[in-house]
Amino acid sequence: MNPTDDTPESIFPPGSVLLSVAQMYRSDEAAIDAGVAGIELMENAGSAVASAIQARWQPCPVSILCGPGNNGGDGFVVARLLRDAGWPVRVALLGDRAGLKGDAKTNSDRWGDAVEPLAPAAIDGAGLVVDALFGAGLARDIDGVAKQTLEAVGKGPLVAVDVPSGVHGDTGAINGYAAQADLTVTFFRRKPGHLLLPGRALCGEVVVADIGTPPAVLAGIAPLQAANSPALWRARFPWPKLADHKYRRGHAVITGGRNMTGAARLAAKAAQRAGAGMVTVAVPNDATVVYRIALTSALVHPFLDTHGFGEYIKEPRVSAILVGPGNELNLGTRERALLALRTGKEVVLDADALSIFEGSTELLFDTISGPCVLTPHDGEFARLFDTAGDKLSRVRRAAERSGAVVLLKGADTVIAAPDGRAVINENAPPDLATGGAGDVLAGLVTGLLAQRMDAFDAACAAVWLHGEAAVAFGPGLVADDLIDSLPAVLRRLKQEESSHE
Repeated sequence: MNPTDDTPESIFPPGSVLLSVAQMYRSDEAAIDAGVAGIELMENAGSAVASAIQARWQPCPVSILCGPGNNGGDGFVVARLLRDAGWPVRVALLGDRAGLKGDAKTNSDRWGDAVEPLAPAAIDGAGLVVDALFGAGLARDIDGVAKQTLEAVGKGPLVAVDVPSGVHGDTGAINGYAAQADLTVTFFRRKPGHLLLPGRALCGEVVVADIGTPPAVLAGIAPLQAANSPALWRARFPWPKLADHKYRRGHAVITGGRNMTGAARLAAKAAQRAGAGMVTVAVPNDATVVYRIALTSALVHPFLDTHGFGEYIKEPRVSAILVGPGNELNLGTRERALLALRTGKEVVLDADALSIFEGSTELLFDTISGPCVLTPHDGEFARLFDTAGDKLSRVRRAAERSGAVVLLKGADTVIAAPDGRAVINENAPPDLATGGAGDVLAGLVTGLLAQRMDAFDAACAAVWLHGEAAVAFGPGLVADDLIDSLPAVLRRLKQEESSHE
């Protein structure tokens, strides 16, 4: 299903939601309809930017670059407030001052001081530049004098109003050019473009300012995208209960390959750390020795052939199945994936269990009948799905098309459900770009699914835990370190849950 306006506000906690550009415009309109004047919203926005600047920099010459619309109007407010606070301020405008309209014209008049034409010379001698040229909805490439002026900023301190000009608020794409900001001040709620690459990398520190928009306007917008955080799923995290035993905490089965044995072993250990009461690695008969030597707390179940594997996963106590890590691109991997899906149990498909369906995606999608999470990286995603458009849109389409929760990995991981919900993750450090990290993530999802956590929640929680474990360990990370770091992350999560009760 496509995102609709009929979805209840309670889909995501209000503080976590991300607003599309169109939804942001609607929130402004709803605020005005609720009695908040547009000129008040603009004054509050400019005041928030000026306050953020004064909290971070000492007074210095400031060049404020204003565009012809409301973003430029915000810039005029910033200029007036900094000037009144004693800062030396220059204002440069793209276009003719006489062409300004509405609240932007009002604030140009309130500025009442000189306005020079936008040009690279406008930032000569500036100790700080404020980019108030274009907002998040710019649909064309930045070029001409606007591009030249932004390029002239170089590495000097830059504050962006809403987004760095040229970054699209919905996609994070760069329209022609965008300068690197040290600080971005946005209003009411962030947008997907603040979290999606490459735009995210240009935003610097992001501050979300309250400008007087009533939070109740979200009820009429019902956004279906959010930033990933425990607030989304903490209340449903499957902490062990006093009456639990190992099988009540779930039995995860992970398929192991003959040659790349490390992948399944990492996934198994991660599933255990995620809380699965029992974890079994099901492996071909001739590969059991290496698994039994390496796995001291997980079980190893040998199978003779695909039929034997299929019979084993039908066992009633098996609650979740992971197929893919280290399984190789062969017919056996495809058959094990299909057998897992046909059980109707919780299934995670990763790595080779995704790539093996290149050219036969209809078979895969038609077989998905129960809760399922697909965890591709970009290359695997391209083998199964349409790659046109921005990351958020294509993952949503993939989830709708497949009937599974799709988790597209990356520095800006996106998780989407078939019903249109989508979450963008933002806590993954660059250290996660290491072999085996994806196997750990697949194991975490599987371990949570084994405990019957909802598939979308499990994917979101696993991605967040994965990122936090990497942050906790820091530089020098290898995949095994993620597993060792998880207990401390889980302890902190549990403590935070207690504080929210």
